[in-house]
Amino acid sequence: MDQKITQLRPPLKWAGGKRWLIPELEKLWKKHAKSRLVEPFCGGLSVALGLRPQTALLNDVNQAVINFYQQIQQGLELDIALKNDEAVYYQHRETFNKLNRDGNLGNTSAQLFYYLNRTGYNGLCRFNKSGGYNVPFGRYKKINYQQDFFSYQAELSNWDFTNKDFEQLDLKADDFIYADPPYDVPFRQYAQQGFGWDDQVRLAQWLCKHTGPVVLSNQATKKIKDLYRDLGFKLKYLEAPRRISCKGNEREPVKEVLALRGF
Repeated sequence: MDQKITQLRPPLKWAGGKRWLIPELEKLWKKHAKSRLVEPFCGGLSVALGLRPQTALLNDVNQAVINFYQQIQQGLELDIALKNDEAVYYQHRETFNKLNRDGNLGNTSAQLFYYLNRTGYNGLCRFNKSGGYNVPFGRYKKINYQQDFFSYQAELSNWDFTNKDFEQLDLKADDFIYADPPYDVPFRQYAQQGFGWDDQVRLAQWLCKHTGPVVLSNQATKKIKDLYRDLGFKLKYLEAPRRISCKGNEREPVKEVLALRGF
């Protein structure tokens, strides 16, 4: 009897994560499952862990999150203080920002990033224009921190992680691209560089040139719909759960669009 494979949950809290979208993406992925999965904006890793490709090129402009995944590949264990305490949080945030300013990405930076992600406000990942992580302390009564990430090591072993602008990615003709860029909304300071409308247009034009299957997800604003429709993408609309709000009863669904090409 085949042993059921347990799907790993994303190791980070991630605002705007796409675990809810996996059943829809699986329908598109199953005909291309032998292809390499390419994610220009891999974020919290929910899609890669949900689709479980044999090979993948997972990229993100956020160097802290890519360093975290690369450290998992090497067998990340945590030995820093893991306390749901405001003073400890801001001390760790200061240390993390100093390491980043000095270019000292590595094991300690990855540990601190995980701690800040689990302890900070609402699972946000936000950097100011100077590159400083500026998410405030969270409001959790209890946090279950992981001490190691050995259970993820084998899954991530055949995946390549890069920290580049999406246009610098080395694509293969039959790559399956899933692009989940920052939404076309006022808040876009997910990374130091930001992601404005010119970047949205640049991404759409880049995706349009790819010869293999392409799926893009974004909030269904008029500008996004017009942009992808004009480039010949097929549009499909879904109700997406809203993940970020100060009050739980304000987390209402939002309209999401999938832009499809090559199916």
